[in-house]
Amino acid sequence: MALSWVTVFATLALSSLYCIVSHPNPKWWFQDLFPPKVCPANTSMKTFYGIMFDAGSTGTRIHIYTFIQKSPEKPAELEGEIFESVKPGLSAYADQPKKGAETVKNLLDMAREVVPPRQWSMTPVVLKATAGLRLLDEHKAQKLLSEVKVVFERSPFLVPDNSVSIMDGSYEGILAWITVNFLTGQLYGRNQQTVGTLDLGGASTQITFLPQLEETLEQTPVDFLTSFEMFNSTYKLYTHSYLGFGLKAARLATLGALEMEAKGQTFRSSCLPKQLEAEWHFGGIKYQYGGNKEGRTGFEPCYAEVLKVVQGKLHQPEEIQRSSFYAFSYYYDRAVDTDLIDYETGGVLAVRDFERKAKEVCDNLENYKSASPFLCMDLSYITALLKEGFGFGDSTILQLAKKVNNIETSWALGATFHLLQSLGFSH
Repeated sequence: MALSWVTVFATLALSSLYCIVSHPNPKWWFQDLFPPKVCPANTSMKTFYGIMFDAGSTGTRIHIYTFIQKSPEKPAELEGEIFESVKPGLSAYADQPKKGAETVKNLLDMAREVVPPRQWSMTPVVLKATAGLRLLDEHKAQKLLSEVKVVFERSPFLVPDNSVSIMDGSYEGILAWITVNFLTGQLYGRNQQTVGTLDLGGASTQITFLPQLEETLEQTPVDFLTSFEMFNSTYKLYTHSYLGFGLKAARLATLGALEMEAKGQTFRSSCLPKQLEAEWHFGGIKYQYGGNKEGRTGFEPCYAEVLKVVQGKLHQPEEIQRSSFYAFSYYYDRAVDTDLIDYETGGVLAVRDFERKAKEVCDNLENYKSASPFLCMDLSYITALLKEGFGFGDSTILQLAKKVNNIETSWALGATFHLLQSLGFSH
């Protein structure tokens, strides 16, 4: 049985979708996050679909959402989600844009199996790229997007004018916040306590929450605050995306690889096993890296290295120490990799748990030879990012979840809300 908060949204979304597909001259608006007008619902029993691509720095993911309207008298329901991903991300194909677009086509072919043929022409498909493409040369990024647009236009699905784009980092945080708070039922009813969101990608990281203290609003840079209306409520969010502070970008910063030409250099760190000699590809560039053969290893020297990446570079709103947060993406992955949480069910951690595990891994590198060689660095960086970057306390509780009610906890569902509510027509 679908939850009431799901049905409320889906009714609004499907009423918009019905308007766009039924009007002879449909137009699309994507300028505003939540446009003020939607058409009244007037549908018979129907099933609708929305296809959202998340083109991240480390992989491309497809989310196929299903909504069902059982009868005109009953609210529509969010039926479920089909999710699949491929690696590497589009940015790895900076010099092979057609090959990159082919990875999108392969995922889109899966949507043909999920969406019935009679629904193809009414099912919108959108790709939003994140930090991986933001870091690319603009010409190369646009070439990749152009090739993806060709794939979309050759498909049988509904393709809006702005179907392929690079998403602003602040939108990424807002949409993820909407997804989590929608799925947890926090956007409905009175006296609801919303939760903040922490997203750690490969190239960027986002923090978003709803401030409760006036002093937070007064002390926050104006470009960290954004307001929007949803379900008859106005939300003024604190949200910011830090480009270059994602997990993989932080590895390069820790290694000192951002200041030097990669070719012919071997970058070394005390966060890595002493005898390690390896190569790593990121953003279409090959890096040689290894451990400090003569220097110290372990948590203390490693933490000193990663601390330089974040210390004094991020805004620290004091209120977050007393707020509840959901954390996902690489926060989740590294917690799973080190048995801090279960892969299927997630779990609840205090910030200090990441530091405890970082010390355990970094001070016993020889016991983690089968794991990622970056495990010590990654855990140390997450610890530094949370404590010294954002300013969380040791005891701050984080809810780590890959899914809520069987739906992925990414910005993609929030973006689909945006897409469907943006559908409209000129009278």
